[in-house]
Amino acid sequence: MKKLKLIPVAVVVSLFFITSCQKNVVVPDTTAYVPTTSDVTSTATLAQLQQGRTIFVNSCGNCHGLPSPDSYSASNWNIILSNMAPRAGLSSADAALVSKYVRRGN
Repeated sequence: MKKLKLIPVAVVVSLFFITSCQKNVVVPDTTAYVPTTSDVTSTATLAQLQQGRTIFVNSCGNCHGLPSPDSYSASNWNIILSNMAPRAGLSSADAALVSKYVRRGN
């Protein structure tokens, strides 16, 4: 009889661990700025900026709202990306594309 009483407890504990390991599901922010040719620089092509936006929306937007690129300075973005890119599982190449996007090509 004691074993039967433990089954509901085991189910609740299991569900707690399963749900606590999942990312928060947030609808990606599709209002993030879309790069244009005016954002192209000597270090960022339009294709790179568009790829950076896609990664930003799909990776960063999976866990939280997306700030405008203008919300932070370039040095602040460097700090944010150095902390968040590993947490999002971004490769260094993908992190570089996101950096170009949020820094508007600079």
